[in-house]
Amino acid sequence: MGSRLQVIAIDAIDIRTVATFWSRVLDWPVVEEVEDGISLAPAEGVSPGIDVFLVPERKSVKNRLHLDLCVTDGLTVAQELERLLGLGAVRVDVGQPEDAPWTVLADPEGNEFCLLHGRDDAL
Repeated sequence: MGSRLQVIAIDAIDIRTVATFWSRVLDWPVVEEVEDGISLAPAEGVSPGIDVFLVPERKSVKNRLHLDLCVTDGLTVAQELERLLGLGAVRVDVGQPEDAPWTVLADPEGNEFCLLHGRDDAL
């Protein structure tokens, strides 16, 4: 094997807010903090982790790369969507079809991600 994915980097103006959001979404602890970045990783210690890095500018266009989340722990997609919205996610329209088998959301700084719908879960 030549390469493996180690870390997903997310840029943010308010690294604490964005790191806290993703820590709660994924139930991942903060594993390192430095002045301009916060690292999160699964408790099991497997990769990839997420690094949230300080940048001076706000997000201005749709992400070219985003995360797709799936439901775990016996929750329905509707329950997980409600939980994500309660944590600070917002629904966004990036041109997805009305009947898309995913819901497009954004974190507190507008970084898009998707909640994938299971085969038996409709929203």
